[in-house]
Amino acid sequence: MSYWIYILTSAPGGTLYVGVTNNLVRRIYEHREDLADGFTHKYNVKRLVYFEAHDTVMSAIQREKNIKHWSREWKIDLIVRDNPTWSDLYEDIVR
Repeated sequence: MSYWIYILTSAPGGTLYVGVTNNLVRRIYEHREDLADGFTHKYNVKRLVYFEAHDTVMSAIQREKNIKHWSREWKIDLIVRDNPTWSDLYEDIVR
């Protein structure tokens, strides 16, 4: 089973949200359809701009915690390294 770390944004350079899940497609769908109340709903954070797989839930949770503690600039650098145009990657994961 895979576990996923993901970063959502409201727009390129906008509000960022870091999450972890065991079902990336389902979880991003929930964010996009406003089925997830809270921060992402309040700030309209729906664009998937980064994700990475982990083999264990423990490593995924630890990575999520690490990313959350890093500065905004570091998170932006992480996104831009693999997704310089801040494209919405949702279509890439549902194929």
